[in-house]
Amino acid sequence: MAYGAHLANDDNPYHPFNSQIEWEVARWAKVRGATSTAFTDLLSIDGVSEHLGLSFKNTNELNKIIDHELPTGRPKFQQEQVVVAGESFDVYYRDIIECIKSLYGDPDFARYLTFAPEHHYTDEDQTVRLFHDMHTGKWWWNTQKKLDQHCPGGTIIPIIISTDKMQVTMFRNKSAYPVYLTIGNIPKEIRFTAVGLSPTYITACLSHVLAPLQHAGLEGINMRTGDGALRRCHPLFASFVGDYPEQLLCNRNQDDTESNTVQLHLRKIGEVLDALAALDQGNLAFVRACAVVGIKPVIHPFWEKLPFANIFQSVTPDVLHQLYQGLVKHLLAWLEAACGATEIDAHCQRLPPNHHIRLFTKGITTLSRVSGTKHAQICRFLLGIIIDIRLPNNLNAGRLLRAVWGLLDFVYLAQYPCHSTETLQLLDEALDLFHENKLIFIDLGIRTNFNLPKLHAARHYPRMIMQFGSTDNYNTEYTERLHIDLAKDAYRAMNHKDEHQKYVSWRLAGSHELDPYHSRPPDMTFSRKQVMVKHPSAKSVSLEMLATDYGATHFRDALARYIAQQSRGNDPTPLHGHALDVKWCLVDARGHGDAHITLDSVHAKPQRKFGSRVVAHRSDTALVRLGANSKDLREFHVGQVRVIFTLPPKSIPLLFPPTIRLPTHLAYVEWFTPFSPAPDRNSRLYKVSRSLRDGDTMASIVSIADIERSVHLIPRFILEDCDTFWLNSYIDRYTFSMFR
Repeated sequence: MAYGAHLANDDNPYHPFNSQIEWEVARWAKVRGATSTAFTDLLSIDGVSEHLGLSFKNTNELNKIIDHELPTGRPKFQQEQVVVAGESFDVYYRDIIECIKSLYGDPDFARYLTFAPEHHYTDEDQTVRLFHDMHTGKWWWNTQKKLDQHCPGGTIIPIIISTDKMQVTMFRNKSAYPVYLTIGNIPKEIRFTAVGLSPTYITACLSHVLAPLQHAGLEGINMRTGDGALRRCHPLFASFVGDYPEQLLCNRNQDDTESNTVQLHLRKIGEVLDALAALDQGNLAFVRACAVVGIKPVIHPFWEKLPFANIFQSVTPDVLHQLYQGLVKHLLAWLEAACGATEIDAHCQRLPPNHHIRLFTKGITTLSRVSGTKHAQICRFLLGIIIDIRLPNNLNAGRLLRAVWGLLDFVYLAQYPCHSTETLQLLDEALDLFHENKLIFIDLGIRTNFNLPKLHAARHYPRMIMQFGSTDNYNTEYTERLHIDLAKDAYRAMNHKDEHQKYVSWRLAGSHELDPYHSRPPDMTFSRKQVMVKHPSAKSVSLEMLATDYGATHFRDALARYIAQQSRGNDPTPLHGHALDVKWCLVDARGHGDAHITLDSVHAKPQRKFGSRVVAHRSDTALVRLGANSKDLREFHVGQVRVIFTLPPKSIPLLFPPTIRLPTHLAYVEWFTPFSPAPDRNSRLYKVSRSLRDGDTMASIVSIADIERSVHLIPRFILEDCDTFWLNSYIDRYTFSMFR
């Protein structure tokens, strides 16, 4: 068969491409390759297309295959002009109803869809309510009641819209707003899809894109799920996800105080709609009416005619921009002014390693253009590095620590994937703790007031979580990721002419693998287990080497006690074992065939020499289970894992009775003191010290099955020379909740 003739789809899984290699070349050209001109030049080299068996000879021919023959199952982008203030702008968009139908009817999503609101509780008396996915929130429940009064029996499809302004460096200093959409019926793990690209006048363009929701939301439209079930569905605008500038475009006043914002949330939406209708009475009457109800005088905002919509309730919290890029960013600047950059950076440089901790070897005060991810990484050790710093003028450091503790707790609690009425109370208490102690920053001369919109917005988190579920339902972190995949990568693939049109074309030609519109839902079943490497990193390590290279100075005595405990009195003979470093891992083994995701790890590396340079051994600290109750801190001790090892198989029969079933892997740990009954009152961190007996470190041999997880100890100096340590409870969500 000639290369130019495409095989039938039934015979060729790579149709409309001839073969796997042709598909791979096409995907490389569109996703990872050079410019279109460079790709055409490559194919024009004699013999390249023939040897690869390609049916296309240049970029234009490849584009024709992609545009006209590649089955996408996606609604096509349309281009229309929108006139604003006498000036016309191009807007590129997909039919929103077709997008919703495609998501709702995707067979991959069928078994995960939810169709009705639910109340979830932790107890039989139904006193503690749970909030997680959108269908567990009050918005869906209350809106369902309103819809049933108008048109009983309908299925709500909650529409979540997200947008974020592209950086001005994109499109030669032109600004644009990619618009993303998802539906609340799909679990929150599923990502957004792009539905539009609009110019600066986002509210006018959104009105155009969302217009079909007016009739469909009120009267309903028949839709089939992926399993064939037919329902009358009502797509209703539920929430708007965006950063503060985008929120202001929704008629939010920039100078909103906390009381004003609360008032707007509680105000009847009818009063706001009446003010917007005053436009018919003239511009002056319109501006005055908007001022009375406290909104910006935006002409015909996109939500004005959407059924059951209340924009002041729909603008959801934003963990990325409000917390990490807002409150945490401010907090770091305040702490630098209070504690001094030199002192903070010196403490950062002394932090011991841990699986969850990113080490900033040059400190954190000199960082520029700090991303939300880096702010999150800094939060994992921030409280610990300031706990021993003295403040100027001998001011009480306790107030500073309590303020930081309260704000960090709020940031962590706000990101719980499932909330209860009890955890929402904790969220309020954490913010109260900050406000009770925030005047320390005024006393230090760092602040004169706390009139920060993002700080005021924090008060609304509990109510919004009750309305729409946990914050991972509507975090702008998703759209930030999509900006990279769908906007920045698109820009790099262009020749920077007619950018908006080519952006849309690139989206249509994009790989299914990178297109969130086609991303499959994750398998909800998974198991967590410990995993050891297949081969040891060192063999036949003598007891002397364990002491010198691994720091396991009491290994012989600890092994003697372990053998005595297991076999009742045998005296150990000199042994050679298999020592392992970086071997203990806690992984998330998902059921859909993906590679293991490492959730945690404990490192035990020996001292190494690289020429004349000696690299010290690494011995991570871990939480070791001593009892059966996994919720009681008294059943756990902190230990420093010096060695992870196996015993020589030939020695086991000589040391243990045949009835003893030994663990495959053991660990030598040096102990720290038990946890005190209560944490420190200013930081809520637990303090531990090395366990000593007659001046010597106490050590034991334990099964690796008893290692619960890694822990991070923050010392005053380096780990080896410090007597007292603070157990860092902020390294991850699990440790935070365990030690809270």
